[in-house]
Amino acid sequence: MGGSVFAQAPDSNYVKPFSGADAYRTWSIGINGGILTPYTIFRGKEDFINPNAEFGYGGYIKDQILPSFGIQANFLRGNISADNSASGAFASYKTNLKYAIDISTVYTVANISWMHKQGVIQPYLSAGWGLSSYQPQFTSTTGLTTVVDHDIKNAYIPVGVGVKINLTPAINLDLGYQVSFVDGDNLDGYNYGTTNDKYSYAHAGLEFALGPRSKPQLATHNPVASMRSEYLMDEQRLQMQQEAERARNERLRRDLDATRNDLSGIRSALDQMNANFAKLTMDSDGDGVSDFFDKCPNTPAGVKVDGAGCPLVMNKPDVKVYVTEQDRAIVKEAIRNLEFDFAKATIRDHSLPSLQKVAQLLVEKGFNLKLAGYTDNVGSVGYNLQLSKDRAESVKTYLVSQGASASNIQAEGYGKAHPIATNKTEKGRQINRRVEFTLY
Repeated sequence: MGGSVFAQAPDSNYVKPFSGADAYRTWSIGINGGILTPYTIFRGKEDFINPNAEFGYGGYIKDQILPSFGIQANFLRGNISADNSASGAFASYKTNLKYAIDISTVYTVANISWMHKQGVIQPYLSAGWGLSSYQPQFTSTTGLTTVVDHDIKNAYIPVGVGVKINLTPAINLDLGYQVSFVDGDNLDGYNYGTTNDKYSYAHAGLEFALGPRSKPQLATHNPVASMRSEYLMDEQRLQMQQEAERARNERLRRDLDATRNDLSGIRSALDQMNANFAKLTMDSDGDGVSDFFDKCPNTPAGVKVDGAGCPLVMNKPDVKVYVTEQDRAIVKEAIRNLEFDFAKATIRDHSLPSLQKVAQLLVEKGFNLKLAGYTDNVGSVGYNLQLSKDRAESVKTYLVSQGASASNIQAEGYGKAHPIATNKTEKGRQINRRVEFTLY
């Protein structure tokens, strides 16, 4: 994939497409040195036949306005000389070019590469207008040297061509050739013919970009590469978003599967609990004592049995008894201490001593007892109704196991009806999970 090339952040040559000039280094300075000679590629009638090569040096400051267009202020100094005048009157001349200052436009021909992120070579063309000051001296064929006693100032038009090679992000090697067309025929101090003088300057130098190193040069920047980088980074960001979305969906799927497995385990546990409870409450002979506690199974219908499910041997004479305040206190204590496990009909151990006292009271005085089971509002209506019934039956089963007569105990379930506390708090819901005792 192309995007993998840009998995890391773009390099220092990257600039967000359509950024302003402040994102680049646009100013630069340069120094150069080379050969000054009256010989040019634009040959014509020359005042002197044999041009010489002299040393020249210069410098410039440039403002790159557009990626391919800049304005440059140039300075040049050196000597220009030649031998053998065309008329034969002079043996040689040598002109001291004190300065040549011009303003030129520089057009970069090819700073955009369609194949590479950063081009290394930038060819350029230049043209401008300037002013020069020079002082010629010439030697006659007799050996007499004459120096012009004043500086000559003339305008000139510089036209150049060159190439810049990027050595570092901030330094370029500048190789160029420039021809200056002087507005006069006195560069050599000798007016001959009808054409103006001209000279050339072939140079090599270094250009230094000004500004922060974090910014690329506008003249060497490749906007096509930045646009490609932007496209690939957008593609990578989209791929990362898609991968993150796929990972999130996969986590959600795993969480959903885990939840389904948990619910399946809870459902299996509830089914097993209900099956076990059904076994504990099953009463095959209908004598009011569950098969689990019935020591005398298959008791004939209608026969009164004791707490163990066995027929009563002798009938005790009916003795009228009354419910006393002490009896009611025992029942109230049992109600206050009665608690069940969450979502179960299992009586907690600390509730058993109080229920044992109620069972003893039922055995001793033969009272009838109505048990009314209730729940909080957590869960469905059908579930709570069954749970409240199971809890009332659980209390009845325990009382019968302690000797109370099953026929004297009535167990009913009313679900979440008739709350006696708020169901908005855990404490209130705990109070509503209860079994009420009515002794008579």
